[in-house]
Amino acid sequence: MEFEEYARQRLPDLVRFTTAVCADRALAEDVVQEVLLRVHSRWSEIQELDAPEMYIRRSLVNEYLSWRRKWARLVPHAVVPRRDAASPDHATELADRSMLVTELAALPPRQRAVLVMRFYGGLADNQIADVLGCRTATVRGYAARALTTLRIELTEQSDTAARSERAH
Repeated sequence: MEFEEYARQRLPDLVRFTTAVCADRALAEDVVQEVLLRVHSRWSEIQELDAPEMYIRRSLVNEYLSWRRKWARLVPHAVVPRRDAASPDHATELADRSMLVTELAALPPRQRAVLVMRFYGGLADNQIADVLGCRTATVRGYAARALTTLRIELTEQSDTAARSERAH
């Protein structure tokens, strides 16, 4: 398959995957563009790999993490806007999804990447470890910490919303 055909077919999925990792569509588009530029120059080698898609996903995650490290030095504290848990004007499902996306965006980048690759990408822990360049046990640790954080934050948000509903 030619690179142009691959890029045309896979671009929407690569952007969706990277958006889930980055929690920012514009940044995801930039990351995908950077990676595809590098992949294009080495396409003949990359397409011969056993798992070219895994190589590209790993490149996407690495590019995003590299971007985060660069900006972490320049911007002392990233502020992720938190959504008010009590929004009676939205459907519950939309509110829950929005709350989850907000909390997911607040996770450290590697923890978020692990959850996205596991639950959105359907990758096994050993595949995630290959993408991130770490041990499988490290992936499980990231996942456990991320899920614990989400569970705590979402429970607190839910409790706050319930108290707010009772007050009205």
